[in-house]
Amino acid sequence: MATREQCAELVQQLGALGAVSRGVGRALPAECPQAAVIVLSLLARYGQMRASDLADRLDVDMSVTSRHVTYLAARGWIERHPDPQDRRSRLLRLTPLGEQVLRQASDRIAEVFAEFLGDWTDEEVGQLAALMARLRASFDGGGPRAGLRGRAHEG
Repeated sequence: MATREQCAELVQQLGALGAVSRGVGRALPAECPQAAVIVLSLLARYGQMRASDLADRLDVDMSVTSRHVTYLAARGWIERHPDPQDRRSRLLRLTPLGEQVLRQASDRIAEVFAEFLGDWTDEEVGQLAALMARLRASFDGGGPRAGLRGRAHEG
């Protein structure tokens, strides 16, 4: 079991990942900001969904999600269509153009990581990826502190 000191160090290292994220964001074209790539990735991974489900997956307010959806739809990267289960709701899905934009952005992000991790072994990169996936699964899986997720948004 991890000690409190180890967890504190992990928190510091995770906080420093903001620099990595900003570096990735700078590598993307201005018309395809990092937030757009995240939304496109979610739609590619989970398939069509309602905006409310997208907001839940992004862990942001509906107003933020609406801005993302408007931006992406205006560029033809996603489309909105009526939900057959509830005609008042709209389902969001990637368009072929959105899939192409996502592929290009993902390729660019992979290039950036390859540049920065050029002195890492394949095993080290694999270990990091596996550990990060495990960390994410610990939080996504509704562990003992699952109720903490929504507390940051409470007043």
